[in-house]
Amino acid sequence: MQNCNPELLLPPWLKTFSAGNCGSLLSDDERMRFVIELARQNILHGTGGPFGAAVFERLTGRLISAGVNLVVRSNCSHAHAEMVALAIAQHHLSSYTLSRPDFPEYELVTSSEPCAMCYGAIIWSGISRLVCGAYTSDTEKTGFDEGAKPENWIAELEKRKIEVLTGIRRIDACSVLKVYSDNDGLVYNGQSRQ
Repeated sequence: MQNCNPELLLPPWLKTFSAGNCGSLLSDDERMRFVIELARQNILHGTGGPFGAAVFERLTGRLISAGVNLVVRSNCSHAHAEMVALAIAQHHLSSYTLSRPDFPEYELVTSSEPCAMCYGAIIWSGISRLVCGAYTSDTEKTGFDEGAKPENWIAELEKRKIEVLTGIRRIDACSVLKVYSDNDGLVYNGQSRQ
């Protein structure tokens, strides 16, 4: 049996890019610009799909973690940008939840609304706020299968005291999806035969 030690293969540029942007990003607009640029850089560097996400301290805007889509690079179907950002944040903070009483509130900012898998992870992550760029329908137009979420997924998150904003800088987020599509980026879906 081979050594089974999976690890996320973070692209080298991600640490450098994040370090250069580690000051407080105070507005939703600034935070969304950051994650959209993560998605764009992921395409430009050829390191993954057109998605970026980050966890921030909600009130101060301090960057806790940044993630990009690493599905193909890591040979890991759940290495979506949101999953990567949440996993790194929890690891960095040494906690399986981001909602401990001794923690400030954290939020996830992502370049696109979550797929079904990321939606589930958001519920369990402990974030208090979700900020999204492109709509699910925008992502699906690119060819990605986002899976089934509750029709009223925003209301379901809000029932769990997770505030949701969507459509922030949507046009910019969609432009990254278009660049990926126009350059014949690999569209990977669980049921498709590549």
